[in-house]
Amino acid sequence: MPFKLKKLHSPTKQRAFIFLINELGLSQKEAQRHIANGRLFIDGEVMKIPTAEVEGSFEFVVYEPSTRGLKPLMQEDKFVVFDKPSGILIHPQNRNTSYSLVDELKYQFGLEANIAHRIDQETSGLVLCAKDRQTEKDLKALFENRTIQKKYLALVHGEFKKELTIDEPLLRKEDESAIVRMVVKVHPDGKDSKTTVTPLKYLKDKDMTLVECKPFTGRQHQIRVHLFHVKHPIVGDPIYGQKEKDVLRFLDKTIHLSERINLSGASRLLLHANELEFDLNLKHYRIISDEIFVQTCFQKMKI
Repeated sequence: MPFKLKKLHSPTKQRAFIFLINELGLSQKEAQRHIANGRLFIDGEVMKIPTAEVEGSFEFVVYEPSTRGLKPLMQEDKFVVFDKPSGILIHPQNRNTSYSLVDELKYQFGLEANIAHRIDQETSGLVLCAKDRQTEKDLKALFENRTIQKKYLALVHGEFKKELTIDEPLLRKEDESAIVRMVVKVHPDGKDSKTTVTPLKYLKDKDMTLVECKPFTGRQHQIRVHLFHVKHPIVGDPIYGQKEKDVLRFLDKTIHLSERINLSGASRLLLHANELEFDLNLKHYRIISDEIFVQTCFQKMKI
């Protein structure tokens, strides 16, 4: 577990954030933020006042990244790219999360390294990561300005017959039924969202189509919702295209794997971040995943 309660000792009375700066090498901003977020314990009680003083023994929740040996697909001076397997979180959900991609990144490249964008836990594929804070800002600016081209592969239900650009606004809000806790839906009040979908191969025996998706915007669940909207949900999607009672069971992690396969067609979401293309520091990059997605679909995902 990357978050651990560590015992510390201050021989003299001093501001807690100053002690953390000197003892743990944190910046002032980081030290004060961690205290405000409840990571400082004095006599067993949470102390959230950044200007609080400490003397003697106290406890502090420290972050110590762990590794599972996942190697980056490529490494440059300023950034690295991981080919993330399905099932791995990008960031820890809470202090009880045992492992996430950011753990692997920081374990291998230091605490200043950070992830520049997100993909869903069940989505596999390319994740671009900065080695330092300035590169993190530069990469995030490229994503915000939509100057990074992204391409995904997906296996969808039904025959997707011709290229289609889906230009439908997406709204993220709590569902009115309150059964599905948080969903994204096509809605006129939503943010502009655009995805081009190109069919690559129709698998007649399974009535599924391998498609390439090019999102021009980066909304949460964009590809999943757009494909569901045009009645071609992604194989293995446990939310979009499922009944509310089954979505709830998935969110509560009470649905059996065999049931999920029967309902959605696969044991995981068959969506893969396959390609990134961008310019950085006067150099052009085109990075393609080395995972054989179609083979993975049939050999590992229990379709």
